[in-house]
Amino acid sequence: MADPDGALAHPPMRAELASRARASLGAEPFDAILAAAQAGARWANSELWNEYAPAVAAFLRARGSREPDDLTNEVFLAVFDRLGSFRGGEAEFRAFVFTIAYRRLTDELRRRGRRGEHEEWQQELDDRRAPSAEEEALGRLGDRSARVLIDSLAPDQRDVMVLRILGDLTVEQVAVVLRKRPGAVKALQRRALESIRRKIAAGRTPARAFDDGGK
Repeated sequence: MADPDGALAHPPMRAELASRARASLGAEPFDAILAAAQAGARWANSELWNEYAPAVAAFLRARGSREPDDLTNEVFLAVFDRLGSFRGGEAEFRAFVFTIAYRRLTDELRRRGRRGEHEEWQQELDDRRAPSAEEEALGRLGDRSARVLIDSLAPDQRDVMVLRILGDLTVEQVAVVLRKRPGAVKALQRRALESIRRKIAAGRTPARAFDDGGK
C-alpha cells in the first residue's frame, strides 16, 4: 500500500497536518473523502491520516506504547488496507480506527508483559477539549497531576477515560472499541470520575497518589 503523500514516514508532522486537515475536512464532506479513499485516491488517504493520526498517536502514547509513532503507522496501514470493506459514516469510522489502534496496543502490551517490562505513562495531554464531566474533574489540575490521577485508575477505567479525552470518542464509540455495552462504559466512566474527584477533594498530590498504591 502506498504511503499517502509521505505522511506515514513523517510522524512529527502530525500536529501541523492535523490543523490543516480540520479545515479541509470541514470543506469536503466526510462521505466524499471516504469514497475517494476507498477508490484509491492518495489525497483522500492523506486527509484521513491528517485528521485521525494525531488522536491515535496521543492515545497510544498515553496508554504506554513504547513506540507510539511507529504503532500509529501500523494502525493506519491496517486502516487503509481494510478501507474497501468498511461501511458507515464518520462516527463509525472513528470507532473503526480506534478499534484497530486498541487491538494493536493490546498486542504490544501483551508482548511486553510476557517479557516483564513496564513503562510509566509519559503523555503530555494534548489541547483538544475534554467532555464536560472529565473537564469538571480535571480542569483545576496541571497536566502532570491530571496524568497521575488518570494513571492511578484501574486499567478498564483508564482505557475509558483516555479514549474519551484523547480519542474524543463518544460513550457508544468507546463501547465498540472495548467490546462493552454502553451502560458498562458509562459505569466505568462514573467510577473513574468519582475516584478522581475524591482524590482532588482530599488534596492528594501526584506523589501521594502513587504512594496509595494507584487504586
